[in-house]
Amino acid sequence: MRMIKKFELLNKSLEKEDVKSMEEEASKIYTLLSKNELSHLNLSQEEYSSSEAVEELGLDEELISELVEDYVSQIIRSLVQFESKLKTLQESQIKSDSMDYTPFRELAHKNLGVARNLRIKDAEVLLYELMTKDDLEYLMSCLEALEVSTIKLNPQKAYNTFKLIEIKEGFKN
Repeated sequence: MRMIKKFELLNKSLEKEDVKSMEEEASKIYTLLSKNELSHLNLSQEEYSSSEAVEELGLDEELISELVEDYVSQIIRSLVQFESKLKTLQESQIKSDSMDYTPFRELAHKNLGVARNLRIKDAEVLLYELMTKDDLEYLMSCLEALEVSTIKLNPQKAYNTFKLIEIKEGFKN
């Protein structure tokens, strides 16, 4: 059983979903989150620009683009792990057990380094929040914002990764 999310992009079957509509929905959700429960984070509404990463890292645009594609795939695969770890925390909270945020925070830390290297500012902010906050509802909002901001980076790569996850899940069942 998955945690209940306000927005269900990750859980939605992508059979008839096309990349453009997924990108549009992601943008709408991102705007809602960044103007409401995450407004204090001042998340950007602008498109990601790799120019800072190109300049500071001394790598060419094509390589940065490939690294961003890898990052998109990595984050989307990590979202499944984040949700699982968040569900475990939620279950501990319900049972009044001690809550160990360590695995959740380690996963956020692992992904934060990549976001920093690629100068993906919004992801940096969101992953830092995931590493430091304890409110489970707030963490879910941060995860949703991370999901949709990742889709916005490269919708085609995000779509392909979602489809791959969906296919792998089908083989498990």
